[in-house]
Amino acid sequence: MRHDPNAERHADRTSDHNARWDQLDADQQDNNDIVPLTRTEAEQLFGAQVSRPSRVTPFRVVAAQVVLSLVAALLWWLFYKPPGVAAPDAVVLSALLGGAICWIPGALFAARLKQLSKAGTVFNWMLGEAFKMGATIAMFVAIAFWYRDVQWIPLLVTYLIALKTYWIALAWR
Repeated sequence: MRHDPNAERHADRTSDHNARWDQLDADQQDNNDIVPLTRTEAEQLFGAQVSRPSRVTPFRVVAAQVVLSLVAALLWWLFYKPPGVAAPDAVVLSALLGGAICWIPGALFAARLKQLSKAGTVFNWMLGEAFKMGATIAMFVAIAFWYRDVQWIPLLVTYLIALKTYWIALAWR
């Protein structure tokens, strides 16, 4: 049998890597004396706005997504004239569908959050997110199969605009 020095080096690196993770786990278990900040300490570190409740709610984000989708559809209608498209309404409808692919699952998720507000667990949050992703995929597939005149550029760009509303909402906070 032939001796492979690369295999030995790989085994050494793997054991070193595992030993580092074991040490980090041990350090984490030993560090159970973490004390959360008091309100006063948090205000001193981050400013008085840290205690203020956020104006951004899931329903406001969904409302902003709807508004941005409508504005984007209007802009597509005004400025985008693709060659070979018989019905210019297909561009507007495609843009509206792109926005709806984003905000309909978001609205369903926001309604679920409101319903479960008292029993909100990480598992319920994960189920809501999984449902939201599944609904989004299902809507893309349904449009691809049943709407033959779909204009993909307006649909996808409007979807991305509506999707990025979350970042705008976080910055607005």
